[in-house]
Amino acid sequence: MKLDGLKTLVIGAGIGGLAVARALALRGADVTVLEQAAEISEVGAGLQISPNGFAVLAALGLGEGLRAEAVQGRAVSLRDYRRGEVLRLDLDLLQNQNYYFAHRADLIDLLANGARDAGVKIRLLQKVEQITPGDRPQVVLSNGATIKADLVVGADGLHSKLRPVLNGDNPPFFTGQVAWRAIVPNDTARGPEAHVHMGPHRHVISYPLRGGRDLNIVAVQERANWASESWSQRDDPDNLRAVFADFGPEVQQMLARVEKVHLWGLFRHMVAPVWQGGNTALLGDAAHPTLPFMAQGAVMALEDAWVLADALARQGTVARGLASYQQRREARVRRVVQAANGNARKYHLSFGPLRWAAHSALRLGGAVTPRRMMTQFNWLYDHDVTGDL
Repeated sequence: MKLDGLKTLVIGAGIGGLAVARALALRGADVTVLEQAAEISEVGAGLQISPNGFAVLAALGLGEGLRAEAVQGRAVSLRDYRRGEVLRLDLDLLQNQNYYFAHRADLIDLLANGARDAGVKIRLLQKVEQITPGDRPQVVLSNGATIKADLVVGADGLHSKLRPVLNGDNPPFFTGQVAWRAIVPNDTARGPEAHVHMGPHRHVISYPLRGGRDLNIVAVQERANWASESWSQRDDPDNLRAVFADFGPEVQQMLARVEKVHLWGLFRHMVAPVWQGGNTALLGDAAHPTLPFMAQGAVMALEDAWVLADALARQGTVARGLASYQQRREARVRRVVQAANGNARKYHLSFGPLRWAAHSALRLGGAVTPRRMMTQFNWLYDHDVTGDL
């Protein structure tokens, strides 16, 4: 099906929304992005773009733009919270070595400029109140305006307006984990590698950003006290430092530099059973929120964006295209979500003998079969949705 002139509304100017807007516009669709904020901006936070995500950016013509802004990762070092390195995963052993550490704001800028270059119209201060699927789905804005389109894509994240329309209410539950995020100067000249410090009921992940000038920090703790599921909630840096006070010198040095930190609760959402209907579709976190323990949230949104545009272009009608989109994506994202759910348990082993045994097994595996330690991720990183079918 040719997408020439397909009037499309994308709700949300995040990573998935901007990526699908460019992907559809490059195929001839008439795309408008509706964003409720006053400007396209992102919080100060890093993200990891693994090879499967980079493949989408490259296919969208944005690969070199990412390379210019990001740090190419060379290794992931798993570390005991006190005793140093347990396992070093050499990212150069990946079949495709395009693994990058990027600032979220830089990726958003790249995608927004790419969308505009493809002819996408981005309208700010457009808060969506209601979406009604149908032959010509309808969007109602907070100012009372009504817009109809041939296709509406809900890329509006955890609090999507479209998701409950297609699925009803599926309330999330608190996982008993909270996360802090911060960016500090890279005073120790950390090279292009991520460090994961694993401790009882807690872990800290850090990696360089923006030419190695900064370090991105994400620290996770298991605790009973609930925290809001919001990236904008601030916390006192001393609270962060107190929780990780027994971690080793490297973590202490990083946390000592934290001046501004955000805290949010980690909630588990079910993968939406229904992603599409009535010429509307969910994308990214609106369809399948995932915990951050596989660093795949943004990457899955990028994969969704490509497959949605490709599925529409291959099928004879919008309805068949959207059905194909869910069929091609659902099993993969469910596997990613399940893997992310399990990783936190591996990082947070609290029983000393069990942690020692697990870390010893990792050391042995890394020493004897380092390449095999990396091949366990082939199903994830080697998959290229731009070459599907």
